[in-house]
Amino acid sequence: MDEDKVLKILEAFKKLRILVVGDIILDRYIFGRVERISPEAPVPVVEVEREEFRLGGAGNVANNLSSLGVKTYLLGVVGQDYGRHIIKGLLRESNIEDLTVEDPNRPTTEKTRIVALSQQLLRIDFEDKKVIEGNVLRRLLEGLDLELDGVIVSDYAKGVVCKELMDRIREKGVFFSVDPRPQNKSLYIKANLMTPNEKEAKSMLSQEDSLQEMGWKLKRELKLNTLIITLGPRGIALFDRDFKIFPARAKQVYDVSGAGDTVVALLTACALSGLDWDVACEFANVCAGIVVSKLGTATVKPEEILQSLEEGCRV
Repeated sequence: MDEDKVLKILEAFKKLRILVVGDIILDRYIFGRVERISPEAPVPVVEVEREEFRLGGAGNVANNLSSLGVKTYLLGVVGQDYGRHIIKGLLRESNIEDLTVEDPNRPTTEKTRIVALSQQLLRIDFEDKKVIEGNVLRRLLEGLDLELDGVIVSDYAKGVVCKELMDRIREKGVFFSVDPRPQNKSLYIKANLMTPNEKEAKSMLSQEDSLQEMGWKLKRELKLNTLIITLGPRGIALFDRDFKIFPARAKQVYDVSGAGDTVVALLTACALSGLDWDVACEFANVCAGIVVSKLGTATVKPEEILQSLEEGCRV
């Protein structure tokens, strides 16, 4: 694939309207330096130098789409706390349509990571994983009433993805893809695309099988149109009409956080743009290779894709 074809794909992305629905996470990074051990306990003392906030979970999927020109909507649940204000600000900065629903009875899901010397020392999670219900669920379902080309379900098992939500998405009759969690396996029946990693795929089955056996069995059991299993440094496995593995394109793996978000975003956009799965998998591989070279949840920009082509990372 040459530069002209990549530019045509990116231009096609600009015509898409995609809704991302699922668990929105506020990723907070506290960066500092460590020069001593605490006299109070055998732990390092981190002297804070700066902090960053990023869109995580379903927010990172939406951010990956928007960064490549897709008209993107984000639907999920936030609390009535300071976290919601940060998320709303990040959505405005990223040109993502904000369809978030506030729940006064739960906090905004937040993952705080302490980083020093480019290493994560600790992660602190603030979350409530109860399944949403009542008025919050009703408002969430109302948020699906949009004219769309497709829907991405980003499930981090924090309570947003439930039977009522998935039933309503299927009723819409549009292309929908799922980045799954094994415990919610039964909710994903008849998805157009599902993108588990290898560990998640294994957890969805009751016995150990080879990769091919596992993939075909999962595709058949959930009546999926297409199954794509991400294999980390080994690449991507496609189960459509045939089985095929696409080797990874990463030159340097720094942090795999959020790589699955990038893959499901790119594969969905490619499918909705009419690309065949071979091209879609190669394109997603290139983009995933770019984001794993960055620290934390990250997006890929058009100029980075074009630079990868120049450097010989051909799609």
